[in-house]
Amino acid sequence: MTPSEAASGHRPDSRPKLAARIEDWIHVRRIKRAQKRNQQPSVIPYTCYGNGEWVRVLGRVLYLDPNAKKGNEHFQPHVQQVSRVRGWRSFTSLHAAHSRVQISIDGEVVTEIISDRGGVLDAIIPVPLEPGWHTVTLGSGEHEQAQAPVYVADPSARFGVISDVDDTILMTKLPKPFVAAWNSFVVAEQARTAIPGMPVFLDHLRQDHPGAPMLYLSTGAWNAAPALTRFMARNLYPVGPLLLTDWGPTHDRWFRSGKEHKHRELRRLAREFPDVRWLLIGDDGQHDEALYHEFSTEFPKHVAAVAIRQLSVGEAVLAGGRSKAELHTSVSGVPWVYGPDGATLKHELLKLGLTFEDQSEPPST
Repeated sequence: MTPSEAASGHRPDSRPKLAARIEDWIHVRRIKRAQKRNQQPSVIPYTCYGNGEWVRVLGRVLYLDPNAKKGNEHFQPHVQQVSRVRGWRSFTSLHAAHSRVQISIDGEVVTEIISDRGGVLDAIIPVPLEPGWHTVTLGSGEHEQAQAPVYVADPSARFGVISDVDDTILMTKLPKPFVAAWNSFVVAEQARTAIPGMPVFLDHLRQDHPGAPMLYLSTGAWNAAPALTRFMARNLYPVGPLLLTDWGPTHDRWFRSGKEHKHRELRRLAREFPDVRWLLIGDDGQHDEALYHEFSTEFPKHVAAVAIRQLSVGEAVLAGGRSKAELHTSVSGVPWVYGPDGATLKHELLKLGLTFEDQSEPPST
């Protein structure tokens, strides 16, 4: 059973839904054609994270052309091959399911992990590392090696940031279905704009809390990770792991639930960093308020504050309306602030007397 299967709670021996069986049938035939064109499984690394005792390795295995022209990065041209893909083409990539990949740290092979049904690599590797940035090497045998950056949070950190992506740092006018499809499959990341003030807001948080974990949690698919990474780099957002989800039908359902994905990842982070109190950043376009309200009520000692970006009237219309949740002043002692941009959110946090330096006692689990 893969990590995603275990999280969804279904038995691997249960009969898949029709959509999953059709997807598998098509996938097998696409693999045969790819192999005839001499395409090989290649590891696409994503930014990983850890806590000093373990690292969570994230990546994806795709069938790619081994003779792709190298770009400026001399070590992993296959990563550039994926990075050049734009729009809907990123959702037609051919993944390598159940592919074995070796994990090496500091030149020493640590373990071997297996990609899941969607080719996604997601595994916890027990390994002691000092706080800061490290590099993990993924690949073995037929896989061309790829290097994944890993951010190891300081074990003494008591503050962290979890930020939504869509309409929180990236103006996509989601989640109205047609607009979502247009932004995901057609619009290049160069045509998207950053939310005013958000890059500076998050950068100040990173500077004020050296060693603190900062992660970006989205309902988007892993297929969009290269585009999101480019967008964040171009707009000077702090580098941090993306927590995305797989795309397409699952073993036991027609459509994946983005809400369940966020629900699961929030609780996972609470377990993985039991001493950290999180600043949760999202928007009022339907779901973030409800999710953060539920999490804050269930784990109040794990939440430092909630910052909600308010959509403009035009964005709210395209998003299908605002959340019906009332403006929160406090939930279980957790302060909430609202604002249309990053500068306002930071100002509102300061008005409440919330300094970014959190000196409170660590939460008890």
